Amino acid sequence: MKLAIVTDAWLPQVNGVVRTLGETIREIEAEGHEVNVISPADFRTIPCPTYPEIRLSLLPGRKVARTLDALAPDAVHIATEGPLGLAARRWCLRSSWPFTTAYHTRFPEYLRARAPIPLSVSYAMVRWFHGRATHTLVTTPSMRRLLESKGVGNLVLWGRGVDTGLFRPKGKSFLKLPRPVWLYFGRVSVEKGVEQFLALELPGTKLVVGDGPATESLKHRFPEAVFAGYRHGEELASYISASDVFVFPSRTDTFGLVLLEAMACGVPVAAYPVAGPIDVVQQDVTGVLRDDLCAAALAALKLDPGACRAHALRHSWKAATEQFLSHLAIPAPLNAVRFPCLESNR
Repeated sequence: MKLAIVTDAWLPQVNGVVRTLGETIREIEAEGHEVNVISPADFRTIPCPTYPEIRLSLLPGRKVARTLDALAPDAVHIATEGPLGLAARRWCLRSSWPFTTAYHTRFPEYLRARAPIPLSVSYAMVRWFHGRATHTLVTTPSMRRLLESKGVGNLVLWGRGVDTGLFRPKGKSFLKLPRPVWLYFGRVSVEKGVEQFLALELPGTKLVVGDGPATESLKHRFPEAVFAGYRHGEELASYISASDVFVFPSRTDTFGLVLLEAMACGVPVAAYPVAGPIDVVQQDVTGVLRDDLCAAALAALKLDPGACRAHALRHSWKAATEQFLSHLAIPAPLNAVRFPCLESNR
């Protein structure tokens, strides 16, 4: 199979969308398929307003169309609702070619955090964008229910995995900080709720691993916190493993891949009881979900790290990728020859 993945989120960005696509592509290629990524790396770009780390492709329509014409892919997956996603959607509709989309980001809530745009307007755009897809892939049952309540249809589940070889318990000696160490890692931006985490009255040390547009203002407002910047690979795993509780203050994530990464390191989670955490965290076993995030963090400190690790071991990228492949919109003759198992999804 030759698959085209079109995404406005790609390297060098550091976020859950990029990690998810990277791991999924690795698994697909390991099965012998060809994956072609159409990303901002191939286009002239400008920085996204209020979020300069994200690059938006300038007038990509013709080049996206030429690229897809030349590729002649067996399947097209549109990962994001940005300029490249819009251009690929237009090509698919003009070519009468079926395609799938994914809902990685709660776009209406993210946009509302930055501009006074009513959620009703943004969700109308979401319905329009995804409405012509054969399937829209969502991360969790709670996210599917939320989107269904907003009038989005053709929703199917696509879970997430975790690299349990990289993210593993490595002991606490890596960090020489007053304990307990309360960790946030991920993008440092307004919609992630990092300010709410840093404002909690907790003993010990608050540690932020990551970067983003809100970093400098938060450093100024919370000088007692430790900001480590971006960390990757084994070093990131060391920071996570050496922490005592991962505090996840976001109310807008569709899944929260970082939840599984923390659990894989044997670190319990404190989060709000919202979509994402309620599907990933085992209440009072691998984490604590409460509207009072401070109380949740203190309670999570008492949980068993071994239970967190055991839960993460049940989530593999191979299983998640098989789920992804089963939902692809592949023309019927190709399905019958190469993917007979996919017929059950039609």
